[in-house]
Amino acid sequence: MKKLNIGLIGYGFMGRAHSNAFRRVSNFFDLEYEPVLRAACARSPEKVGAFAKRWGYETQETDWRKLIARKDIDLIDIACPNDMHKEIAIAAAKAGKMILCEKPLAMDGPEGLEMVKAVEKAGVPNMVWYNYRRIPAVTLAKELIEQGKLGRIFHYRAKFLQDWTISKDLPQGGAGLWRLDVKVAGSGVTGDLLAHCIDTALWLNGPMDKVNAMTETFIKERKHVLSGKVEKVGIDDACAFLARFKNGSLATFESTRYARGHKALYTFEINGEHASIFWDLHDLHRLQYFEHRDEGRLRGWRSIHVTDGDHPYMGKWWVPGLQIGYEHSFVHQVADFLDGVAKGKPASPTFRDALETQYVCDAVLKSAKQGKWERVKS
Repeated sequence: MKKLNIGLIGYGFMGRAHSNAFRRVSNFFDLEYEPVLRAACARSPEKVGAFAKRWGYETQETDWRKLIARKDIDLIDIACPNDMHKEIAIAAAKAGKMILCEKPLAMDGPEGLEMVKAVEKAGVPNMVWYNYRRIPAVTLAKELIEQGKLGRIFHYRAKFLQDWTISKDLPQGGAGLWRLDVKVAGSGVTGDLLAHCIDTALWLNGPMDKVNAMTETFIKERKHVLSGKVEKVGIDDACAFLARFKNGSLATFESTRYARGHKALYTFEINGEHASIFWDLHDLHRLQYFEHRDEGRLRGWRSIHVTDGDHPYMGKWWVPGLQIGYEHSFVHQVADFLDGVAKGKPASPTFRDALETQYVCDAVLKSAKQGKWERVKS
């Protein structure tokens, strides 16, 4: 196997998820390339040192520019806050590095377009970590749609609900709460949670035409961790929007961090002329399927346990009936990326694919601000 040297930037939740995927992929997938955890990078030498030791990175850096300049690094994995994505990605592309980038791609569409131009000019393999595409039940949904099982699509509805920011005493900013700081995150639930829903929807149902949105920031001011001062909150705590897809179907999307009792409730349902499908992250190994063409007396929703060897990705894991979890979606994404590198074919979502999601997010935020329908840039 050819060695592919990884340089990771960031050591938080996503840094762990990515590292686990790099470590496990060669155990289960037959690939031409084997990831080597060469270096981890973050500003704190103590924290990145502990992270590197725990996950098996050979070396550490505290300056991402030095990491990119290293000759022994083939791939840069961007797992740091959103406001750093553009600068790091463009520098990595100019250095000829392969790039994996956490979602959302950028702070907004114009930034994302700069990143797309940089990677395409450099001709480097690139991908964005929209991992829910690689959950086997979601991939199976994609296959059913492409096979025409649902027929014409009429409706798409999705929601992503959390409850972790309800307390007014929760501060904003800093290493732990940068998602509440608009200058670092770019937006709130739109770019953090709805971006996942939007990416999945575009992948399953095609491009969107226009959106009509509303957002709300329930707690207007919070103490900032870095300044110590009470500052205005600029991110959206909740967002709901209507959408029309270019295939004529109608959609509703909802996301909030103020749904008491929900930690990560992500669901989607698609209704077609022949069949419907429903998926729930809390039951991620199952796909609910309704087929109208079944015999009337037996017609009803069926629960497909997506664990058989002929289900997407599952032939690489355990025997039928034994499910896998959230972390395996990242392993699948690394496997598909490395397979694409070997074959010279891009694996989705590329930066350009993720730019489409960014444009939808931009349209959603603009619609909410102006209070009217907004067309999605294409």
